[in-house]
Amino acid sequence: MVPFRQFVLKVHSRCDLACDHCYVYEHADQSWRRRPKVMSRETVAWSALRIAEHVKSHALDQVTVVLHGGEPLLAGHDRLQAVAEAIEAALAGTCRLDLRVHTNGLLLDDDYLDLFEEKGVKVGVSLDGDRAAHDRHRRYADGRGSHDRVLGRLAMLRRRPHLYAGLLCTVDVANDPIAVYEALAEQAPPRVDFLLRHATWDDPPGSGAGDWLIAVFDRWVADGRPMAVRLFDSIESTSRGGPSMTEALGLEPSDLVVIETDGAYEQVDSLKAAYDGAPETGLDVFGHTLDEVALHPGIVARQRGIDGLAQTCQRCPVVESCGGGLYPHRYKEGSFANPSVYCADLLKLITHVRGRLRRTHELTSAQLGELAAGHGSAEAVAALAAGQASLRRLALTKAAVPGPAWRLLTGIDEEHPAALAAVLDHPYVRAWAVRRLAGTAGPAYLGNIAAAAAVTAGVTAEIEVEVRAGAAYLPGLGALTGMSGTLVRVDGGRAEAEGATWAPLRRLTAEGIDVALEDLDPYRDCHQWRPAPRLTGERAAVWQERFAGAVQVIERDHPAYLPAIRAGLTTLTPLDPAAGTASSAARQAFGAVATTPPPDAETLALLLMHEFQHVKLGGVLDLFDLFDEREARLFYAPWREDPRPLEGLLQGAYAHLAVTDFWRGRDPFAFARRRADTAMAVETLLGAGTLTPLGAAFVAGMRAAVAPWLDEPVPEEAERGAQAERAAHRGRFG
Repeated sequence: MVPFRQFVLKVHSRCDLACDHCYVYEHADQSWRRRPKVMSRETVAWSALRIAEHVKSHALDQVTVVLHGGEPLLAGHDRLQAVAEAIEAALAGTCRLDLRVHTNGLLLDDDYLDLFEEKGVKVGVSLDGDRAAHDRHRRYADGRGSHDRVLGRLAMLRRRPHLYAGLLCTVDVANDPIAVYEALAEQAPPRVDFLLRHATWDDPPGSGAGDWLIAVFDRWVADGRPMAVRLFDSIESTSRGGPSMTEALGLEPSDLVVIETDGAYEQVDSLKAAYDGAPETGLDVFGHTLDEVALHPGIVARQRGIDGLAQTCQRCPVVESCGGGLYPHRYKEGSFANPSVYCADLLKLITHVRGRLRRTHELTSAQLGELAAGHGSAEAVAALAAGQASLRRLALTKAAVPGPAWRLLTGIDEEHPAALAAVLDHPYVRAWAVRRLAGTAGPAYLGNIAAAAAVTAGVTAEIEVEVRAGAAYLPGLGALTGMSGTLVRVDGGRAEAEGATWAPLRRLTAEGIDVALEDLDPYRDCHQWRPAPRLTGERAAVWQERFAGAVQVIERDHPAYLPAIRAGLTTLTPLDPAAGTASSAARQAFGAVATTPPPDAETLALLLMHEFQHVKLGGVLDLFDLFDEREARLFYAPWREDPRPLEGLLQGAYAHLAVTDFWRGRDPFAFARRRADTAMAVETLLGAGTLTPLGAAFVAGMRAAVAPWLDEPVPEEAERGAQAERAAHRGRFG
């Protein structure tokens, strides 16, 4: 039995609008006429009790409760406060509560927002786009449109962005898709849900939804994905083996149940579009547990995954993403064993989105398996690098502001795309963009990126740049030092400024490898430790000697790791020697490894192998969902003195694949300790219960890499010492 994790409470069964596309009032099911207008306090209490007992019996760590309608705000401030408090009290100390309200927005005011602030309620608002689109359907009973009032109330909600959950938009192909998209984006939502109008084979919707959504998708991508779009994000996630984020797509079992104003349990309420009584279960909160509801045939039918789909769907090449579409949309003449009435539209949309993904970054399952084993092939890391190139462009687009720098960049991208791509390959470009989006970096550095692109492309330009301590850094090239102003001139592949001296970025080389020795970039301080200042020529020569020696060590002793390092390591960043022996990789700086000055080549080889594991896994995590990001527990890590979040444990275990391999044949004690630590962490990850199917497969690949090491003989003294040290470490954690 799949437990419920989402509960929709119909706190009010009437609405202050008369939308002609509403599935509650305008479709086949008319049960709203027989239900009380408002959920009574007794029904609220029983609902909270049933949710709490379900949470306890299944040890759920988080549930989502959505206050819904009709229009839930018609229930009134006092009633909604009572509902929130009843649910809070029932779940106190048992699990995390994600409490939300879905509203048409017309009644939102400061009193409601104060209540939602107090109770931590996130607010989703229905908005169908611009005035023409919204007022086409969302009208009052007397025919007046509601668009202007909704925008006024949204302005109040936007002043409290921590309460703003997003917008829900019903698709109508009669509306201009770009006008709708622009109107939604103008409201700066954190997320948009595009909802296909509810229809069945007995009441078909007409054609064109696929083309409409493709137009929106292409514009959304071109704009740098300024907000999350659940439909598109779900297609991309499921295409990579991850989970869906909406019940309208994917093969995950349904975990949602509805409680009506009279306490009746119902299946997903969009079933009201199929036939009168379609969502009914015959069960209610007063006499039945949620476990009984979970065994209802209608619920079970939506938990069978691919086996519950029509034969046509099971053979479809996009079934992992489509999942047969929304369950009510499959209805025809008394049966749900059909493809979605939107089948052709979904096929067209998903194929288009997947094609766009393949043009930006493609990692095969075989390559992902190679990475899971620890080292990964050059081709696998090249695919990760291609994905990072796409992400850097998206981050740059989001971080950019209109102006001369952006116009110069877009012109170079049109005429000299390879030049811009080379500049964007520098890892710390994304580090700046991330800070810019977080509000901790200014926009002027876009000029430095543009100047670097102009130098690389050989074009002539004058551009204002960001100057720090008299220096303007051009990513991947070097810095103009001693600047008195902010204007840089580019001509003939050279950058100049009044009174400035050019300090080129140095490079480190070894057989088959050429990387930047990055001691200039102002955004290289994204690592755990402070970066070293500009190196003297003598110190740079020492780094060259150590680097060449480290590559020789890896090639001699650990050749399986070298192809990936050759394919993906682009930058070595010196850290301040005051940190001792330390190294780091930053998630927002793919391709860069930072270390303190190594005492010898062998130490640097270990640091490179260790940190490049983090680089690779960060690239994987940027493309794939390996675990449930809602997981908030901390886990024991055998190599740390503090418990770690799940991602931290995963990163540490993956890095220790290389660390353990490094000590094989070198130090029996270190090898015995590290192999056991890594194996323990892998089992903890597999037992956590929050890995996605793809994540479980990835960690299983890590387990397979560790397994042979556990059978390798080591001296008895080394094994005893490793066990004693491990027991002492574990003892400090109780």
